[in-house]
Amino acid sequence: MEKLLEGKVAIVTGASRGIGEGIALKLAEHGAHIAFTYLSSDEKAKALEERLQTFGINAKAYKSNAAIYDYAESTVNEVVKEFGSIDICVNNAGISKDNLLLRMTAEQWDEVITTNLKSVFNMTKQVIRPMMKARKGSIINMSSIIGMRGNAGQSSYAASKAGIIGFTKSIAAELGSRNVRCNAIAPGFVETDMTSYLKEGEGADKYKANIPLGRFGTAEDIANVTLFLASDMSSYVTGQTISVCGGLNM
Repeated sequence: MEKLLEGKVAIVTGASRGIGEGIALKLAEHGAHIAFTYLSSDEKAKALEERLQTFGINAKAYKSNAAIYDYAESTVNEVVKEFGSIDICVNNAGISKDNLLLRMTAEQWDEVITTNLKSVFNMTKQVIRPMMKARKGSIINMSSIIGMRGNAGQSSYAASKAGIIGFTKSIAAELGSRNVRCNAIAPGFVETDMTSYLKEGEGADKYKANIPLGRFGTAEDIANVTLFLASDMSSYVTGQTISVCGGLNM
């Protein structure tokens, strides 16, 4: 198999499970050295670190909160020191605190916006320095079809993910002359721990009935598009949002 990312260095936020884990594994499979951040389980992070190393690449877990500016700055500095450069940044860390606006607290709103949107600013601001210096790089931001369509009960999540799309376009415009690309991925319904409720009963059938391809997505579906955007196969693609949703968003 041709390795599309041989020797490149990727940083992936929120990678100890779900989509982030799938992305880290896919990039490692294609030869990228992987630095990844996590917040919750040291055990899961260690297990992923060891699994990534079986691909014959360097891999290191960093317990760090991308939503806090100083943490993002120190983590990126550590990664550059350890790995020598950063070629790819996948801003994947995110949460949802769904509630109708009438019931939503200011704290719930702030937590979602900070975790999902400010983290993308924090990390991107740091990684563009080594990328601009090298005159190459790919930044991939995880949005959502909810950021494109909206959804009742998810105003904070929708706002954060829509914000990512606007941010992505702006950074693409700013950094194109330095050969640094910035794109977003908008997943649809993807089977992860966070969305396990989707798989059960009549509700699952109802969701699937609206998806032209008739199934939920997998972490690998998202990882495959991330690989495309991270590699030179997408060298003329920037400022775009790619929906990976089985046709749900048309």
